[in-house]
Amino acid sequence: MNLDTREPVVESLGVLETAALLRELTASLIGLTDFDEALAALVTVTRDAVAGVRWCGFTALRAGEPAGVAASDERLAGLDDLRHGPDSPAMSAIQRREMILAVDLASESRWPAWTPRARDLGVRGVISAPVDIDDQVIGAINLYAAGPDLLTPQHQLTAMLLAEHAGLLLAAVRDRSRQLALAGERDASLLHEGVVGQAVGVIMTQRGCPPAEALDVLRTASSSLDIPLREVAARLVRTVSRHRDT
Repeated sequence: MNLDTREPVVESLGVLETAALLRELTASLIGLTDFDEALAALVTVTRDAVAGVRWCGFTALRAGEPAGVAASDERLAGLDDLRHGPDSPAMSAIQRREMILAVDLASESRWPAWTPRARDLGVRGVISAPVDIDDQVIGAINLYAAGPDLLTPQHQLTAMLLAEHAGLLLAAVRDRSRQLALAGERDASLLHEGVVGQAVGVIMTQRGCPPAEALDVLRTASSSLDIPLREVAARLVRTVSRHRDT
């Protein structure tokens, strides 16, 4: 009876562990706007949350060229960096669009240049899973074990779910980054626009604050009064002008 119930218990524990990992990843990345910062959080959380995984790395490509790398241990960063060449499990996963598994690098022949470097760093097993981020960036999440035969079917399932979830989170980070850049461009345009620029100058003089903060003051007033930003700016400039005239 005990033997019959043991496997479902282990299986359910694996599901709970994976669910906890995905929740923690979401909490860590949901507010980020910097892609490299998001990659660093991704590999650190994964390393700490997945039993049997000693290190974690991420390999990113933009338009087919190396676009970023992250490693939970800087000693292993070169294993994920495609500037060292395409001979790696990560590149195999990206090119083939499928999960790559090597449970024991001692008997591995697929990556003749990469494998000796990995073994010298203490890596004995690896799973690389492709990650689709958006139409410009793709990558691979790389899970490393310090001993042979430590990576199980449960790790493969975790890697598959992790790759899909990470792709969604990283796509959101890139989208927030683009939106932030666009907002910055719009702000720069507003600061040089007639009456809004004048109003910002008035607020900066009155409060001794930088342009971005002065523009935020205008936006807050616009929202509170339910009046268009340019109208708030015009009213402020007219008021200051009247005071000067008197």
